[in-house]
Amino acid sequence: MKYEKQHFTGERALFMSKGVEIEDCLFDDGESPLKESHGFSVKNTTFAWKYPLWYSSEFSLENCKATVDARAGIWYSHHFAIKNLTSDAPKMFRKCHDFELTDCIINDGAETCWWCHDFTITNLTIKGADYFAMKSSNIVIKNVTFQGKYAFDGCENVVIENCKLDTKDVFWNCKNVTIKNCVIDTEYFGWNSENITLIDCEVHSHQGFCYMKNVKLVRCKLLDTDLSFEYCEDIDAEILSEVESIKNPISGKIKVAGVKELIFDDPNIDRNKTEIIIG
Repeated sequence: MKYEKQHFTGERALFMSKGVEIEDCLFDDGESPLKESHGFSVKNTTFAWKYPLWYSSEFSLENCKATVDARAGIWYSHHFAIKNLTSDAPKMFRKCHDFELTDCIINDGAETCWWCHDFTITNLTIKGADYFAMKSSNIVIKNVTFQGKYAFDGCENVVIENCKLDTKDVFWNCKNVTIKNCVIDTEYFGWNSENITLIDCEVHSHQGFCYMKNVKLVRCKLLDTDLSFEYCEDIDAEILSEVESIKNPISGKIKVAGVKELIFDDPNIDRNKTEIIIG
């Protein structure tokens, strides 16, 4: 069945729909219009009320919009693909798995992608994305421009490529993260995380790379970065820039173009366990 150029209102307007096509429609003034729906497609349609797609699966969205009132839009859903979505709504994805986002714009990314798993994001611009992707796993992200705070807290098994991240604190409490060709402007990078690899990245960080285990940097630049690597162990770092300061690393190897201040002021740290090569 196909719905075209229709205006749907009221709670659960198309509840439990199966196999439908929806095009050039408007959903507003009613919660959960497509709750528990499966195997459907939506094109050129605007969602303008709360909870439009909960407990749904096997669906696609293309060239759609979500207004600010479409908050908490897609929760507890799986097996879906979204292309060219423009969203002004916060909390857009939660406890979803097996999905793809492509060529999207999210203007209010607060609390987005919480507890989500097995998803791919390609070509995304996202703003206001506080606590983005908290406690999510099995993530591939490419070509994303990101602005927010406290991104990727508690994530596991993440690959990020060709992204620009402007975020206060990032990659805390994470495991198994690979970051390639990214520019990251943050304050505290990666605290309490392990198995973190950065390749060809540029990082601006205050007191970054602290309390970490098994961190590897390949051909990276750490600009405006001070008090770095404090209580960090199993370091393997190749840094192509001068670092403001390095403080009390526990173990590993740091090859750095230059360092303005090298600090070992904790009597419990054996400085011989960290090889530091300058120049």
